[in-house]
Amino acid sequence: MQQYSEKKYFHLPEPLPLWRGGALETVTLAYETWGELSPDRDNAILVLHALTGDSHAAGRRGPEDTKGGWWDPLIGPGRAFDTDRYFVICSNVIGGCQGSTGPASIGLSTGRPYALSFPQVTIQDMVRAQRALVTSLGIEKLACVTGGSIGGQQALEWAIRYPDAVEGALIFGASERIGPQAIGFNAIGRGAIMLDPAWMQGAYEPEQGPDVGLGLARKIAMITYQSQESMWARFGREPVSRPVAPSPFGQEFDVESYLEYQGVSLARRFDANSYLYLTRAMDLYDAVEGFESEEDALSRVRARTMHVGISSDWLYPAADVQATAQKLRALGKESRYCELESIHGHDAFLKEWEAMIRIVREYISELEPRAGGESGCTRMRWSVG
Repeated sequence: MQQYSEKKYFHLPEPLPLWRGGALETVTLAYETWGELSPDRDNAILVLHALTGDSHAAGRRGPEDTKGGWWDPLIGPGRAFDTDRYFVICSNVIGGCQGSTGPASIGLSTGRPYALSFPQVTIQDMVRAQRALVTSLGIEKLACVTGGSIGGQQALEWAIRYPDAVEGALIFGASERIGPQAIGFNAIGRGAIMLDPAWMQGAYEPEQGPDVGLGLARKIAMITYQSQESMWARFGREPVSRPVAPSPFGQEFDVESYLEYQGVSLARRFDANSYLYLTRAMDLYDAVEGFESEEDALSRVRARTMHVGISSDWLYPAADVQATAQKLRALGKESRYCELESIHGHDAFLKEWEAMIRIVREYISELEPRAGGESGCTRMRWSVG
């Protein structure tokens, strides 16, 4: 019989102090798990989702779910994150809109959605909330934390902020901070949302939000997640095959209908205010914040880390990802770098399944046992696609 993934909810027992001041009075985290926690509670892996992802990293939600979770090829019995051996956890971040506390949640003091009264949450806050979830499950130390993009930022923050609670960190397409180009694109996306008249300064009613603005933000983001080579390979200048929406100029090219579809799809499932808050959290993250220096921050890491850069990624350039690994190695840390050679840009960690499976399997094998020689991954570029 098919086993379906079940969403669960964790309620923090007390207010959550926030990195930039203040506190969230009540916090709920939606999460899902796969596999069984070992008697020693030492086999847990925490998976951290990307910007518009959620807790549904693997499996099916029901008979109508034919696609599965966003990392489904990696998580399951006998897969790279083998749920016959590991207990895998994935939670929706605070500030999100898939069951965790965010701008669309109801504030206790007002009985209304927080909207823009929701405080600015940070990567540090997300990780603090996750830490509370993990300890509530009786887990003192995670075998691994892993994720890509904003999820990779969280994995790095886990290794820095809770060095005794992390055995390994596998980080895809993320570094200590994003650069001005990525910040600029995020700002344009937020601007598109806030210029939509339906945004109403964030006080829109449910199902009546700024869908046009959010759709446009998504279109912009989808271009940044890819590369020119991947766009040529996938779309070229091919004529439109499935027109999605009317336009006074028509939809002449296939790439136009693809972007329209992506914009409409996100607007149907995601809260616009959450998009504003989460992109800002991505902008604000700097691993050094709160420490005297970069060396002071990175010297805290005790986990065995692997940093995976993507050759065609221009949001988190591979050179920046590699630099993080090099800085850790210079401090005597067990840190390795490998580069995924792909035409698919930042999105490669959600597309290049063959290479991703190889990377994860190699990394997990190095954690079992925590010993062995130099990994071949530091010298290997996997060419896929």
